[in-house]
Amino acid sequence: MPSKRRTFSAFAKILLILTFVCGLFVAGGYYVMTTFEPLDTRERPDPGCRLQLAEGRYDMEITQAANAATVGGVAFSRDLPEEAVTVAFATVWQESTFYNVEYGDRDSLGLFQQRPSQEWGEPEEILDPVYSSRSFYDELVEVGGWEDLPVYEAAQSVQRSAHGFAYDQHEDLSADMAEAFGGRGGGMVTCWFDEETVEALRTGEADVAGAQEEMARVFGTDPAELPVPEGDQPRTGDLGWAMAQWAVVHAEEYGITSVTYGDQRWRASDGMDGAQAWTEIADRDQDTGGRVVLR
Repeated sequence: MPSKRRTFSAFAKILLILTFVCGLFVAGGYYVMTTFEPLDTRERPDPGCRLQLAEGRYDMEITQAANAATVGGVAFSRDLPEEAVTVAFATVWQESTFYNVEYGDRDSLGLFQQRPSQEWGEPEEILDPVYSSRSFYDELVEVGGWEDLPVYEAAQSVQRSAHGFAYDQHEDLSADMAEAFGGRGGGMVTCWFDEETVEALRTGEADVAGAQEEMARVFGTDPAELPVPEGDQPRTGDLGWAMAQWAVVHAEEYGITSVTYGDQRWRASDGMDGAQAWTEIADRDQDTGGRVVLR
């Protein structure tokens, strides 16, 4: 017959083992609860757009990205090199940070803060990003040797600002943005929206004709004329990708839920699951062959 002392010792060992095991379960449960946040409780990101730049990700508000896409797009209509877009972007960063403002110093207006009193146009014309961008590029190309000037000097030659050197601080970011919106690197620009907007886009009807008409006005080329023949790409960048990304940043305005270019597709989302990024089409039969398809 075992002694009471041996019985107690065995019982103590079992109790210690159970305590240890329970402790592991508690610690494991605490780790899971504090590390893996449930999908339905994560904070949703504010609507916005993201650029995949050489220096890393850069986020912009949708309004800013939409204006940037238009300023860059107008350069295609003039067949200007990417450097012209860099100068334009550096100018807009300094003058308005890509907001199409209806005010400024004295009578300055719009993205480039152009003045009606200095014959840049009527106020309603200057507040049209396409018109104001055309006006800027038209003046830029009149500057002798602008391509060889530092960015801030080229910008100042057009703007004649009291603080012309200030454009210099925006050169690096503007050059990266010019590459992204110009489409040379493919799908480098994407956007996402809030839940209500996504639902409205999915249940509404896209104004595809309106978007295509505006794209033709911005880029100087009807989207129906895509794809661009091999070897005929404009100096500004890849026209198809530039148009596709323009459609993405203007998706809310035109009710667009998806943009497809070649074998890549973007879908409108709330930014929670990564679905806002460009992804490869699973069905190769849906490859657009160099056309921009809006839904």
